[in-house]
Amino acid sequence: MKRAVAIALLALPAFSFVAGRETHCTFRLHAEANARDGAVFSIPIRSQFSGKPVAIEKMAAISERDVIAFQVYQAADGTYGALFQLDEHGRLMLDALSVEHRGAFLFLFVNGRPLTELQIDRRVSDGKIYVPSGLTLNDIALMKKDWRLVGPKK
Repeated sequence: MKRAVAIALLALPAFSFVAGRETHCTFRLHAEANARDGAVFSIPIRSQFSGKPVAIEKMAAISERDVIAFQVYQAADGTYGALFQLDEHGRLMLDALSVEHRGAFLFLFVNGRPLTELQIDRRVSDGKIYVPSGLTLNDIALMKKDWRLVGPKK
């Protein structure tokens, strides 16, 4: 038993090295799922805007690992919006999502809270996701630790 615990403790640093760098901000984009897919593939949630129950895919299609940069905007409601730039993997995933799930919704969660719902009305192949509002100053501070801030210089 002691030997198994010692092996596990020695494996922890190796696992953290393989897992990659620590992230400060979470960014998860889930596609709308078929409610009949069941609990193995989908999660039931209540839509933030319509109030209707919907199902989303359990596995996020795009995560914080796919974001490389962002640009911040001041929203009219006092919160902040952002334009997120995805890497090549994220760009390809967004392109595939926009083709396969046309007419459906994408649900964006930042730091564990639902931020917005985006309806797919056309193909998106530029690798950019625009969030009109809902970000806080704390969100932006965490995002700056993980991704490059782009935009006009002051």
